[in-house]
Amino acid sequence: MEPVSTPDQPVSLFDRVNHWIRTSTMLKMAAIGILILVLLIPTEMLQALIRERESTRNEAITEVSAKWGGQQVIGGPVLSVPYEVINKDEKGTEQRQTLFAHFLPDDLQITGKVQPEQRNRGIFVVMLYNTRLTIRGSFHKPSIASLGISPEAMQWDKAFLSLGISDMKGIRDAITFRVNKVPLSAEPGIPSNDLLPSGVSASIPIQPETETLQFESAINLNGSTQLSFLPFGKETHVSLQSPWSTPSFTGSFLPDQRSIDEKGFLASWKVLQFNRNFPQQGVGNFLAKSISGYDELPTFGVKLLLPVDEYQKTMRSAKYGILFLILTFVSFFFVEILDRRRIHPIQYLLVGFAICLFYLLLLSISEHLSFDGAYLIGSGIILALITFYVRYVFQNLRLTALFSVILALLYGFFYSLLQLEDYSLLLGSLGLLLILGVIMYLTRNVNWYKAYDAEGVAV
Repeated sequence: MEPVSTPDQPVSLFDRVNHWIRTSTMLKMAAIGILILVLLIPTEMLQALIRERESTRNEAITEVSAKWGGQQVIGGPVLSVPYEVINKDEKGTEQRQTLFAHFLPDDLQITGKVQPEQRNRGIFVVMLYNTRLTIRGSFHKPSIASLGISPEAMQWDKAFLSLGISDMKGIRDAITFRVNKVPLSAEPGIPSNDLLPSGVSASIPIQPETETLQFESAINLNGSTQLSFLPFGKETHVSLQSPWSTPSFTGSFLPDQRSIDEKGFLASWKVLQFNRNFPQQGVGNFLAKSISGYDELPTFGVKLLLPVDEYQKTMRSAKYGILFLILTFVSFFFVEILDRRRIHPIQYLLVGFAICLFYLLLLSISEHLSFDGAYLIGSGIILALITFYVRYVFQNLRLTALFSVILALLYGFFYSLLQLEDYSLLLGSLGLLLILGVIMYLTRNVNWYKAYDAEGVAV
């Protein structure tokens, strides 16, 4: 109602301004907008906290992996033959330099089983594995004519076979090569790191009459999270089996055949030399000459994923926080308009802080329980807290029940968005369309110029 003036008591300017402040719809909406901007601060702080906890988890994984074995990349075997180059300086003095010619296998077959192990570092789960691989294949007698190397420069008696292993700490048993059925003990390190930065090698003198080298080796290796391979064969065949039921096939090539069920997975790859951009033989680091760099070598393999990454889901949930706040405040505002009940900005702010607290509860509980259980517990606690509070704000049991149902539906709606990753945009768009339609229907008779007055809402 407008302030009423009498001849004896005129309405002051202060009273008119105070009345306008209390009943102005636009001013109230502006105040709500400012409150939402204020609540962005704790929302961003919560997202920073989630990133911090995820970083702590990753540090725990790195710490355990450093002692057990990191992500393993297997490359080779590679046959390397040193050769001598004679150069003359400006004074005519001869300088002898030893370089290496490298030859990749014609056929490379790797089979193995990956046995997963879960370890705990505090409250964090670290995904480890042990793998036993059998590597077989063959080399034909190297041809050096295309390399432009003099046959007399080749030191066939100093040839060696090398196998690349990215993290040597993971080796559990001694590695032995069988070349043409002759056992050769491998030694740590590789005489030339042109192609492989770390691994094991074995001396394998090549006789002039040798036409084919058949090799075989077995590896017992520890690693963490991921196992990858380099496609060094003209034909590279890899077959892996594991009881882990949530694998992710990574790298440049997907498996040709795979089967995944609750008992584990079985996957096999076939990669041809035509599927990569480097030749079968060369001198020095010829791989880097064929591609941009060693880091861009095409690898393929498998990553053992944990069934649920609670931090990823919690972060996705927190990103919806601002939308959740807006929809809750909109519901609060329309209860205020339709029931012509003034709600103080402090009361908006307290409800907003309760909604922000939900994401903190979700983060802390999900570190100990499943994400679904944490979401149910957290939303139930906050729903009960807000229902208890608005019961005294509204002073109306029917409005309290209605508001609580709306809040429960919002929690269910956003939970559905988190579950349906592929259809979240479609579901979100339809949900917002439905919410807007309901708001437009409920406010179709509202006179926004007199929203707080008795005649502002048509009956």
